[in-house]
Amino acid sequence: MALKSFVLTIVIMALVTSISYASDPSPLQDFCVAINDPKSHVMVNGRFCKNPEHVTADDFFTSGLNMPGNSSNQFGVTGVSANINSLPGINTLGISLARIDYPPHALNSFHTNPRASEILVVLEGTLYVGFVTSTSAPNEKNRLFSKILHPGDAFVFPMGLIHFQLNVGKTKAVAFSAFGGQCPGLNIITNALFGSHPPINDDILAKAFQIDKKIVDYIQSQYQWDNY
Repeated sequence: MALKSFVLTIVIMALVTSISYASDPSPLQDFCVAINDPKSHVMVNGRFCKNPEHVTADDFFTSGLNMPGNSSNQFGVTGVSANINSLPGINTLGISLARIDYPPHALNSFHTNPRASEILVVLEGTLYVGFVTSTSAPNEKNRLFSKILHPGDAFVFPMGLIHFQLNVGKTKAVAFSAFGGQCPGLNIITNALFGSHPPINDDILAKAFQIDKKIVDYIQSQYQWDNY
């Protein structure tokens, strides 16, 4: 009986620990401004902390979110982010932000954010958005949850699930996404499968998608560009 109680205690502790570290760790200080300096005092959440005496207001400031991003891609979407790479004061705070611009018919293709959940709010235009669940539950199918969003509408994408946004209006659309992590990550499904370096063997892709290898080769040829 004592052994069972001990095992149960260990299991509960493991579950509580795993839940507590399911997202960015909680900070143990007011802030930890990220700096790429190995001579700094301490590393927190993968980044070195700037000496607090040298921290200024500029470390918590960024600009440019009033304008579209300048990195376009074959889907027509542009984005500009306020994350750990552009805003060092975000380090350990567990948040980040992105502006996304969609020309008419532009698609923010199927992708995941492996390290954060996301909430998207539309400022202009009309977006068709959605995410697909995993099959983790017994006998559960991949379910699509989707919605058409107008200005002022918001939609949540759970962490790690495949999701997308499509501009279904006749004018441009603008949205802002807030993330529950300082560096949510971006994994575009089509890029990962057909544009990896080195490429995935076309026999594997042909078998996975139940298509001819010639089709795989053609699709791979369309992804011979740098992932955005």
